[in-house]
Amino acid sequence: MTKGLSRREFVGTSAGAGVGFWMTGRQIGFGQEKSPNAKLNCAVIGAGGQGGSSIGGVSKTENLVALCDIDKNRLNQAASKFPEVKKYQDFRKMLEEMDKQIDAVCVATPDHLHAQAAAAAMRLGKHVYVEKPLTHNVHEARFLRQLAAEKKVATQMGNQGTSSGGLRRSVELVQAGALGTIKEIHIWTNRPVWPQAPDIMKRPSPEPVPESLDWDLWLGPAPERPYSKRYAPFAWRGWWDFGTGALGDMACHTANMAYWAAKLTAPTTVEAEAGDLNPETFPSSARIRYEFPANGDRPPVTVWWYEGKKANAENGKRDVKLLPPLELFHGEKIKDSGSLIVGTKGILYSPDDYGGARTLLPAKDFEGFQAPPKSIPDSPGHHAEWIRACKGGPKAYSNFDYAGPLTEFVLLGNVAIKAGKKIEWDAEALKVTNCPEANPWVSRERRKGWDL
Repeated sequence: MTKGLSRREFVGTSAGAGVGFWMTGRQIGFGQEKSPNAKLNCAVIGAGGQGGSSIGGVSKTENLVALCDIDKNRLNQAASKFPEVKKYQDFRKMLEEMDKQIDAVCVATPDHLHAQAAAAAMRLGKHVYVEKPLTHNVHEARFLRQLAAEKKVATQMGNQGTSSGGLRRSVELVQAGALGTIKEIHIWTNRPVWPQAPDIMKRPSPEPVPESLDWDLWLGPAPERPYSKRYAPFAWRGWWDFGTGALGDMACHTANMAYWAAKLTAPTTVEAEAGDLNPETFPSSARIRYEFPANGDRPPVTVWWYEGKKANAENGKRDVKLLPPLELFHGEKIKDSGSLIVGTKGILYSPDDYGGARTLLPAKDFEGFQAPPKSIPDSPGHHAEWIRACKGGPKAYSNFDYAGPLTEFVLLGNVAIKAGKKIEWDAEALKVTNCPEANPWVSRERRKGWDL
């Protein structure tokens, strides 16, 4: 299989492959039936960073049969602990050669490759786990959700807080009415912690490609450009072509609890103000306002996102961190990242990225507060929840029917940053209605040979 093999060509080579799905506790396909108690044969695409978490998460209880990474050094290092595992640099070749040996696939690549790898796996009937954000753009998130439903595979996005008992208890509390009617939500982050604007706003000079790295495979669907260490292996998050910025990196974590608790759907309008806009890297700071429509008995809700730092007029330094109105904290210490759900009866302050911790404000109004009865089952663990779903159990809570719309909401903020004006969003049609020039950013132009 060549590096530039198109999706049509790839599917053609696998036309006769068995497609597996779970039915009445038994998996059909892959040449045999498997009991729900049997171990899954798992592959991991992306062996470094979060890939290490997936390797550890599945190898505890399941069979790790294949590893894939475009960097040979990282691949060999990860595979050294699993001498029987098969190694690949190209996930398409891995799926072609090991189709009948793989039941489930974890995707832990840079953001711009998430959809490509997950779609290739699902087309062959593989269950998939994809790190957050689910995709690089809004269109890809909708595409993966629809493909997962078509192929009837078990899915999960890696926003690990979804599986924490603390987050689930907060969701129960909000949905039981402890805060009254939800009016607004504020979410902030300490990101970016990687190079982007204002330090970098143009492409770096070309550098020699490391011998261990397949740069063409690393680029995947992204526009072709010369290699620089400013892109790989870590600093890709700050570049429009590869990452999704502070918003994409953290909002699938930090906005997760509030999104679930407030029963948010798709926003109708999104407006952003951002600093140091440029065509190459994400901005130095951004404040984004999302307007969500009413849902059942809940009236419309405004959601605010804050990232980065602005210049200080008094000292000239870039040290003004964007944050929600300080009075909403009622004197509580403001953590680097967190969320506030503001209701008519009080505020839930979650002082972390994962929604697991909470404080009810103002404290005096919640003296003697009794939490509502537990209504959401506890998770067996994040990867374990997905593995259970792969074996015919309940869907993982962050399956693509949930993670897809969450990712769409999050990444619409980046579309609004690009647009530089308020955008009006038609979720059903998947398009901006008032600003046609913004619609190309809902999707992306894919490099030849890398169509979805």
